[in-house]
Amino acid sequence: MSPTHVWIPVVVYWLPMLFFFYMGMDVLLRNPRKIEHRLVSATILCYFLLFLEEYIRYMLPIEYSPLLAAVWFANAGILIPGLGFHLIARLIGLHKRMPRPWYPYLFHILTLAIPAGLIGQRSYTSVQLFTVSGVWKWPVANAAYYGTLTASLLLSLVPIVMLRSRRKWSAADPAYQEHDGIFKLLEYGSWVTFLWVAVFGYFRFNEVLPPYTYIYGGLIWCFVLRLSMQRYEFLNHAGQRYKKMFQINSQAALLVSLSGSIKEANPSAGRMFGRLTLGKANLTELGGAEIVAKLKAQDDIGELEMVLHNGDSPVEVMINGDYVTVDHEIQAVLLIRDIRLRNQHVRQIAFMAYHDPLTGLPNRRQFYDKLGEALAEAERSGGEVAILLLDLDRFKQVNDRWGHEAGDQMLCKVAAMIHQLVQPAGLAARFGGDEFVLFCPVGGDGLTAVELEHRLLAAAAQATLDYEGEELKIDMSIGISLYPQDGTAPDALLRQADKRMYAIKRGEAEGNHEI
Repeated sequence: MSPTHVWIPVVVYWLPMLFFFYMGMDVLLRNPRKIEHRLVSATILCYFLLFLEEYIRYMLPIEYSPLLAAVWFANAGILIPGLGFHLIARLIGLHKRMPRPWYPYLFHILTLAIPAGLIGQRSYTSVQLFTVSGVWKWPVANAAYYGTLTASLLLSLVPIVMLRSRRKWSAADPAYQEHDGIFKLLEYGSWVTFLWVAVFGYFRFNEVLPPYTYIYGGLIWCFVLRLSMQRYEFLNHAGQRYKKMFQINSQAALLVSLSGSIKEANPSAGRMFGRLTLGKANLTELGGAEIVAKLKAQDDIGELEMVLHNGDSPVEVMINGDYVTVDHEIQAVLLIRDIRLRNQHVRQIAFMAYHDPLTGLPNRRQFYDKLGEALAEAERSGGEVAILLLDLDRFKQVNDRWGHEAGDQMLCKVAAMIHQLVQPAGLAARFGGDEFVLFCPVGGDGLTAVELEHRLLAAAAQATLDYEGEELKIDMSIGISLYPQDGTAPDALLRQADKRMYAIKRGEAEGNHEI
């Protein structure tokens, strides 16, 4: 055997077969369950079988060529058009409009020629005579050869027309506009393949090329397929779409091991924890010891609220997660939502429910709650609690003369004064308008009720408000009640303080409680 007989099959047959094998396995393993991937892999397999048949025919004596061409080569070639029709129909969405049982059997109707030929023991699509030309065993072209070649070329025009039509329609169909690049590339690739088959099918070039040179058009088709896969993520891995979703998710997403090591982080996570190198970090470094414990136990992770740390900055988050297998290792995908703004709104709503929005003092609701607790404690300890009710005098004149902005500033000034006065044991609140109330435990080793009143009067005497260059004096009337002498219930104590305050306003009470 000469060296020529050694390298010819390697270059002419084995290299294309290796390429087809690689392409077929690559496409199939990307998503074995998807029909498009199966159809492409089946088409590539048919081309692989064509080259394998030609290699075997090259190695065997010429007597075997008619049988191999009729039983193997012709039947493998018959399958390719039907697979191509089926694939293009799925790509352009035609299968959704076809009634059953037309789909998918209509595309594979040509396969009926295979059992017909085997049963009749006669080939209608292959030649029966071969001749030796150099190292090749060339078929003697006859009517069957040219008829089959012409029919194949005509049939190959059908997918081209289907792609061209879909490209035209996709301009008005948003669902398919994103596929226009794929359709365009496949259409051009089909035209190049068509021309290759026509040129090398009808012209023999003095039989110096391998027989059936037109089957190398399958390499062109696979090259175009590969190009579309690279440019447009066509026939991509099943996990590729989820990887893209992982990357573009507006929430921070982390892929972590069960020990808490961060394997991958999407851009949103990078922005949330910008002060850390996430690819080398562990959740414990973010303050996620609780989530790591759940990961190790493989507990459910849902609506978990916690505080993580971006360096020295705390981040309030809600975490949802699930377990996945990546590279034969159980890992977890965590979706982390920043809830600082939500919690801020919740805290603000809660604050407004128990506080006066203008002065920030507790409102009537919180005052009653805290006063009830103070009275219960005084009952247990035998102590006393003083309740002081304050009403600003001539406050309406301030509003009328200087405007509501001056009135609001005066209210805030009084609020700050009485709040500081009762700290830390007591509580000051605003009931509404210009009315304030406060309570403070008295007696024992602390202040007496009289001392508390005197402190408030002294503070009020010195309190003034500077407004637009004018010094506004703050006047108030104070009514006092004392637990348990004046009552044991909050309402009774407040009524008693209210009576005394209005008695002072009318000048009926003894003593000077008006500033």
